[in-house]
Amino acid sequence: MDSARLLCLLNEDLLIRILSFLTYDSDRKAFRLVCKAFHRVDSLHRTHLKILRPEFITTLLSKFPNIYSLDLSICPQIDDSAVSMLLPVGYDWSRRLKRLVLSRCTGLRSAGLELLVKSCPFLESIDVSYCWDFGDREAAALSICGGSLRDLKMDRCLGVTDVGLAKIAIGCQCLEILSLKWCLEITDLGIDLLSKKCTQLKHLDISYLKVTSGSLRSISSMKKLEFFAMVGCGVVDDEGLHYLGNGCPSLQALDASRCDRLSSSALAFLMKGHPSMLQIHASYSFTVFPTKVIQGLKDLKNLKTLILDGAPVSESFFKIINFSCKYLVEIGLGKCMGVTDMGIFQLVSGGVNLKVLNLTCCSYLTDNAISAITDSCRSVLSLKLECCNSLTEKSLYRLGLHCSLLEELDLTDCVGVNDTGLHYLSKCTKLVCLKLGLCTYITDKGLYYIARNCSEIQELDLYRCKGIGDDGLYALSSGCKRMQKLNLSYCSEVTDKGIEYLGHLPELYNLEMRCLWNVTGTGLTALATGCKKLAELDVKDCANIDDSGFMALAYYSRNLQQVNLSHCAISDVGLCMVMGNLTRLQDAKLVNLFNVSTNGLEVALRACCVRLKKIKVVASLRLHLTPEIVKTLRARGCRIRWD
Repeated sequence: MDSARLLCLLNEDLLIRILSFLTYDSDRKAFRLVCKAFHRVDSLHRTHLKILRPEFITTLLSKFPNIYSLDLSICPQIDDSAVSMLLPVGYDWSRRLKRLVLSRCTGLRSAGLELLVKSCPFLESIDVSYCWDFGDREAAALSICGGSLRDLKMDRCLGVTDVGLAKIAIGCQCLEILSLKWCLEITDLGIDLLSKKCTQLKHLDISYLKVTSGSLRSISSMKKLEFFAMVGCGVVDDEGLHYLGNGCPSLQALDASRCDRLSSSALAFLMKGHPSMLQIHASYSFTVFPTKVIQGLKDLKNLKTLILDGAPVSESFFKIINFSCKYLVEIGLGKCMGVTDMGIFQLVSGGVNLKVLNLTCCSYLTDNAISAITDSCRSVLSLKLECCNSLTEKSLYRLGLHCSLLEELDLTDCVGVNDTGLHYLSKCTKLVCLKLGLCTYITDKGLYYIARNCSEIQELDLYRCKGIGDDGLYALSSGCKRMQKLNLSYCSEVTDKGIEYLGHLPELYNLEMRCLWNVTGTGLTALATGCKKLAELDVKDCANIDDSGFMALAYYSRNLQQVNLSHCAISDVGLCMVMGNLTRLQDAKLVNLFNVSTNGLEVALRACCVRLKKIKVVASLRLHLTPEIVKTLRARGCRIRWD
């Protein structure tokens, strides 16, 4: 049967089912290009759209009639004027939106935000995180959403005070999810009003706020609260956890990491009051972990996640986890004193089916601990073993033999990792993320084993792996076509030839290649020509890359959003081309550009000031750049870091 007749047998229901199995953008793109019928199915069933340039919004939304989620976070020119130009034309599409992502849209102000919100009357979710200039006026604009809004994320909206929060609490009383992380001007007064008005809240994050235990007293009255995060709330003390222990009857998850004034006994009181807890995060909060607290874990029969990074633990702790927490899926013991081979054996030997383990800097662990994990937890998905220096290739043999489902493995600074170990590890064919930074005994041969068998890898860290050269990168470019994120910083054997091989990785969007002195403009040109999706690039200290490479970057890498050019040999002309041509560039590090004059830097900044959101330059330029350009950048919402 020829292909045309075969395609006729695929009705819309079958095509939809096929489409549901395609998780990668490249695969969905290939699906759309098969024929008009495939393209039509994809168009009708797409619900989310991430826009790169605002002028394409109305055209794209007319092609995808069922879009209800719109992401403008990487769109560099969203401001009040852009909103006013778009909405009169696209009013129909705005009425069907339910989710809107405006994260890092620092050019948007209250007038544009109000117009946008009024034109989208059915919004249920809004993300304005990292809009650091947002204040009470913008919060008032968001409150217009009224009863339809269920999810609001305002992380690092540094200008929002209790007044703005009050506007939201009164206007959006049906909120179920609210994140106020790093909103430093919000106090106990605002949290108190929030707890009285937004009684439907299920998820609340007040991390790094300067609130006291009085806020937790107010929060304890929230009957439906299920998840509560208070990371870095350094003023909250034991009294606050006592309030939570006596209140919040629906509480299932707590993150009290980095809260210096909390004692472990207060955590024990909380656990006693909430025996149905599913998640506890308490990293770097406790210097002691007494028996009373450990005994409290016995009551948490349904606990699934326990993160205690930085806390001292004992053998009795592991015994209780083994005996009581049979449903535990994730445990974090990074930098915990007292983690030994015997403790790990006791943890995993009782039928606990752990899938995620963080054992970072547990330096007393040996191959015996990994053997215990591989024997008992064969469904493990993520294992972090950074700085576990006593591990050898035997551990990797056990992982390759028994843990075929492993997706994430961190072996950073594990000196026992070598090429033989990578050969064993290559049997973990489902690996998606592998970190091998500072593993000085691996070479191109070991990388060849990984590239040959682990074709699903998307993230690979080879930081300071000085045995890696061009041959290893050739193997990667041939076998790991789904590679998205790669760190080659200080891999001094890599030359232009190796970087040219990377140009054959079509999905690569994040590349760190600091201090590669054997790479010139030729290598960067090949990279820019081949990697069209490249969005983040770090070439700091690549002193031998000249303007020819940067010109190619300016011409071909139109998707670039973040770039680090510090200590590079780029000239005035090259910098102006990069900053002017890369229309999606939002974050640039430009420290110690010894071939760039002050005037050349200012011209380059003028060429891109309408879209820059963050820039880093040497501190001495504060006195030499004109006040006009500094004022213009800040007015557009750009944060300037003087290094």
